[in-house]
Amino acid sequence: MRLHPRPATASGTRRLSRLHPAALTWLFLCSTGGALAALALPAALGHTVDRLVSGGPVPWSGLLLCAVLTLAETGFDAAAAVTGTTTTARLTASLRTRTAARVLAAEPRRALALPTGDLTARLTARTADAASAPVTAAGAVAGVLLPLGALVGLFLIDVWTAAALLLGAPLLVVLLRTFTRGTADAGADYQRAQSLIAHRLTEALEGADTIRAARTAAREHRRVLEPLAALAEHGRRTWTVYGRAVGRSGLLLPLLMLLVLAVAGLRLGAGTIGVGDLVAASRYASLAVGIGSLTGALGSLARSRAAARTLDPLLTLAPLPHRGLGPVPDAPGHLELRDVGVHQDGDGRPLLTGVHLTIPGGTSLAVVGRSGSGKSQLAAVAGRLLDPDTGSVLLDGVPLDGMEPARLRREVAYAFARPALPGTTVEDTIAYGPWTAPPEAVRAAARAARADGFLALLPYGYATPVADAPLSGGERQRLGLARAFAHPGRLLILDDALSSLDTVTEHHVRRALDARAGHCTRIIVAHRLSSAARADRVAWLENGRLRATGRHEELWADPDYRAVFRTDTPGEHLERTGTEAAR
Repeated sequence: MRLHPRPATASGTRRLSRLHPAALTWLFLCSTGGALAALALPAALGHTVDRLVSGGPVPWSGLLLCAVLTLAETGFDAAAAVTGTTTTARLTASLRTRTAARVLAAEPRRALALPTGDLTARLTARTADAASAPVTAAGAVAGVLLPLGALVGLFLIDVWTAAALLLGAPLLVVLLRTFTRGTADAGADYQRAQSLIAHRLTEALEGADTIRAARTAAREHRRVLEPLAALAEHGRRTWTVYGRAVGRSGLLLPLLMLLVLAVAGLRLGAGTIGVGDLVAASRYASLAVGIGSLTGALGSLARSRAAARTLDPLLTLAPLPHRGLGPVPDAPGHLELRDVGVHQDGDGRPLLTGVHLTIPGGTSLAVVGRSGSGKSQLAAVAGRLLDPDTGSVLLDGVPLDGMEPARLRREVAYAFARPALPGTTVEDTIAYGPWTAPPEAVRAAARAARADGFLALLPYGYATPVADAPLSGGERQRLGLARAFAHPGRLLILDDALSSLDTVTEHHVRRALDARAGHCTRIIVAHRLSSAARADRVAWLENGRLRATGRHEELWADPDYRAVFRTDTPGEHLERTGTEAAR
C-alpha cells in the first residue's frame, strides 16, 4: 500500500530549526565568529610582517592581535563543534519523537503501510540523517563566508591578484555542483538498499521458527544479504564521487594557488604590493580555494535531503479525524455496524461489503468464517483500528470517527494472536495501556488470563524482565489477554487471541469472559467450535459479506456453516464430535 501524504506548508525537517533556536543561533554565531577571525588574521599578519620588514621596533601589538585572532578562531571552532554535536542529538530525538507520534496518531492501515523493517530504518537511521540538516546549514556559514571574504580581501590587496583567482571560479562552481548532485543520488540509492535489508531481516526474525523447521536458514541468509551487493555498489559510488571531487580539486586548487602567487609575486616585483600584502594574499588564496569544509557540508546536506524525502510521507500523515465526542456515560457497549465496507488499497478488492450488524451491549459475539472471509477486518473496524471505506460504526450511539481517540482507546481493549509485549518487566507489560494498571489489577488480570501459574515459576515472578522470560506462543497470548483484562472498557475484542491456548486454559479464560456479561461487550474472532458455541450470537462471514447471524445451535443446521469448522485441528474435530453427540 502506498502512503497518501497531505500537503504541508513546510517540511518536518525545516520545522526542526524552530525547536532549538537558541542552540542553532549560538552555532551560527560561533561559525560566523570563527570565519571572521580566520578572515581577519591574514590582514593582521600581513600588517605585522610589513612593520617587521621595515626595521622598526617589534610590533608587539600586532603580534598580540595575531595571537588573539588565532585563539578566537580555535575557540569558536571548538564551540561550534560541541554545540553542533549536542544539537544534532537533540534534533534527532525530537524528529524521532515527532515521526513516531505521527505514525501512532494516524489510521493504522496508512501508518503501517510501509514494511516493518523499512519503517524501522526510517525512524532510526533516516531521522539521524535528516536531523543533521539544520546544524549543517547553520555551520555552513563558515564554508560560504570564508571563500567570499577571502576574495574580498584579495580585491582590497590587489585587483589583479583577485582577478587571477576569479579565472578558476567557474571550474570550482561546476566541481561543487557535480559533487552535490552525485552525492545526493548515491545517498538516496544507498538508503533504499539499507531499508530493503532491514525489511528482509525483520521478516526473517519474525519467521525464525518457520525457517528453522524448514531448514532454509542458508537460503534465507542469502536472501537477506542479497542487497548487500547493491549497498556496496552505492557506497562505492559515494566514495567515487567524493574521490573524483578530491582528485579534481587536488589538481585545480594548487594550479589556482600557483597562479595567484605568481601574479602576487609579479605585483610585488613591480612594487605595487608589499611583502606583508604577499603574505596576506597567499593566506586569502588558501582560504578561497579551500573548499574541503564546503564539500563536506554540501555532502551532508545532500544526504539529509534524501533522508527527509523518505520521512515526509510519515510526517504528513493525517491524524485520525474526530469531533471530540464521547460515549454515553455508563452505557453497556452497544455496537452497530451500518453498511460497512472495506476495500484493499491498490486493486480496490473488497474485503468487507455491506455489513449490517448490531451487537447488544454486554453480550458476546463470535465472528467465524473461512480464511480470508474478512474476520480480522471486521474486528479492526469494530474498535477503529481501521476506518471503513463505506458505512459507519457506532458505540452506544456515538460514531467511532467522532470520538476522541484517547477516549476511544480507554473504552476498547484488544487482544491479538501475536501480541506485542512492551515494557521492561512482565508486570510492566500487563500494566501497559491507556493508563498504567495498578499492581492489584495486574495480578487479578493475570489470574483471569490463567497466566499467574507460569509467571510464578519465572526467576523474579512479575519483576522478571520480558527479554529474559522464555515464553511460548500460548504464554504470550495469555499475557496479551491479561493486558486487555487489566484495562477494562465497554468493548473487548479478541482477534484470534485464544488460538494458542490449550482446551483447559481456554475454558477458564472463557469463564473469565463470561463473567463480564452485562457490562462489557465481547467480540471473539473464533476458529474453534467451542468459542462459537459459548457465544451469545455468531456472525458468519463469507467472502467479505455477512452471510448469517444467530445462535450457534440455529446456524449448525446449515451444512455450509458446519463446513467452516472442518479445517480445525484433529483435537478440535474430536471436541466437535463430542458436542454433536451431546446434542
